[in-house]
Amino acid sequence: MPHDDDRGGTVVPPAPAVPLRALVRRFRPYLRPYRRGLLVALALVVLAPAVSTATIYTYKLLVDYVLVPRDVHAFVWVGALFGGLSVLAAVLSFAEDMTITRVATQFVRDVRVGVFAHVQGLSLDFFERRRLGDLLSRLGGDVAAIETLVLYALVDALSYVTRIVFFCGALMLLSWQLALVSLLVVPFFWVASRRFSGAIKQASREKRRRVGAVTAVAEESLGNAAVVQAYDRQSTEVARLRRESDGAYAAEMRVTRLRGLFSGTIEVVETGGALAVIGLGTYALSRGMLTLGELTAFLAYLSQLYSPIRRLSRLVNTVHAASAAAERVAELLDQQPSVLDRPDAEPLATARGEVGFDAVSFRYPSVAREALADVSFTAAPGETVAIVGPSGAGKSTVTKLLLRFYDTDAGAVRLDGRDVRDIPLVDLRRHVALLLQETLVFDGTIRENIAYGRPGATEAEIVAAARAADADEFIAALPDGYDTPVGQRGRRLSGGQRQRIAIARAMIRDAPVLILDEPTTGLDAASARRILAPLRRLMAGRTSIVISHDLLATREADRIVVIDHARIVEVGTHAELLDRDGHYARLWRLHEAEAPGADIAAVAA
Repeated sequence: MPHDDDRGGTVVPPAPAVPLRALVRRFRPYLRPYRRGLLVALALVVLAPAVSTATIYTYKLLVDYVLVPRDVHAFVWVGALFGGLSVLAAVLSFAEDMTITRVATQFVRDVRVGVFAHVQGLSLDFFERRRLGDLLSRLGGDVAAIETLVLYALVDALSYVTRIVFFCGALMLLSWQLALVSLLVVPFFWVASRRFSGAIKQASREKRRRVGAVTAVAEESLGNAAVVQAYDRQSTEVARLRRESDGAYAAEMRVTRLRGLFSGTIEVVETGGALAVIGLGTYALSRGMLTLGELTAFLAYLSQLYSPIRRLSRLVNTVHAASAAAERVAELLDQQPSVLDRPDAEPLATARGEVGFDAVSFRYPSVAREALADVSFTAAPGETVAIVGPSGAGKSTVTKLLLRFYDTDAGAVRLDGRDVRDIPLVDLRRHVALLLQETLVFDGTIRENIAYGRPGATEAEIVAAARAADADEFIAALPDGYDTPVGQRGRRLSGGQRQRIAIARAMIRDAPVLILDEPTTGLDAASARRILAPLRRLMAGRTSIVISHDLLATREADRIVVIDHARIVEVGTHAELLDRDGHYARLWRLHEAEAPGADIAAVAA
């Protein structure tokens, strides 16, 4: 049963069940580039049992021509034959392992990259409703399990079937009567496999879900370590992880119990068959119907025959277990972006930067209340428009609609008079630079983080952007300069330094439209003042939309749009809105006593 955590909602819901054949068809195309290597591997898989069959047959020769007659001279050629076959078997085994491993590794790499690329193309709403830890679990262990389903299932099945065919042929050649007796146990293998496979698949599906839940809880907790420690909730988080780990443990034990019962059943069946053959073989030997060498070889073949039969039976369960992981990956691939380019979308080579919202209404998926309702405003090229209002009023939704993270439910967002839905996503976003409240940098060098704004940027352009962002001075003081790693989430840098790197990244993008979403929130007054000059240079000549709940930061904008409860309630300059003594004036009276931190009024002026 899915487990609900103490915050409400299932930690990780189960993936929909998918027929095994459909899963194989889904992932088989990833093998096509490696068909030649796969064919070589399959050829080696067929050759190996043939050599093993010949090697075991030398046991008969060794007993009948060397040991029984005590002929030392015969040992020379029998020993040479046995040694040659053993060397050949070792070479084939090495070549088979290398070839299969090469194909399998490339296959898993391509699946993982393909799934990651697909997830990258999904819309923002997907990431807002999914646990990051569970996504990482699917990209890791679940993708790796697919090689068992698609590749190793094929290779192992062919290997086992080939061994069964060769060994059965050898048994028939030595004694068809004993061979028939030894094969009487085969139906019991099949029955046992059928009885356990369904239960093992269900248990494996729950195990994979539980592993994803553990990863999700760990990622969420460690990603918010500061909050956890500030509120002294370490014990709560440990309890959450323990609860999910207990669920994963229970699921793992159920899988292990079922596999143990299956293995025990198979061992009993195999032992019964072997004892029957040994008894009848001894009787045949006493009657002169078999030589000692033939009986020795027969028993050797039999021991080798039951092993692939047993493994073939287990393979069915292994495939079902792997299919549980493949279902979770297939569910990711079944997700489609909610925002797509229209078939008739026309490229936008250059943009002047005129932004317009035309009677826009929008509601987030699965949310009853509208985020924006009949919102209309314009921002002319080079103009600064501030969007203000209380928290939850809908300010940040403006950013998401302009960048087409979501599409409007009604009305239109326009760039240079064109509906943004008529512009390819890559062109639309190329003309917009974004500076967020949470300064996001990647675990790489400073150079890589600045160049992230425009792939292919030259060293001179990177340095120029850093200088414009007033970042060059502190970068030069670092031990490795622009090659200094910033650490995960930029933790080796201060908040102001991260923000200046983000400004340089926006600078190098050189987009006509700039969105500043609470750009100074979280900075101390000194750090905020230091980014005023680079912000001024960044905003110069661009259409700037400043989103903030801090009215001290927006009072000198060309136009202020006041949003409350998803609707525009006022529009005007700072002075005009104060004269009206409406919503803005009431908000201003709440803010005017506060000490100004980063006054973007100076930037806009």
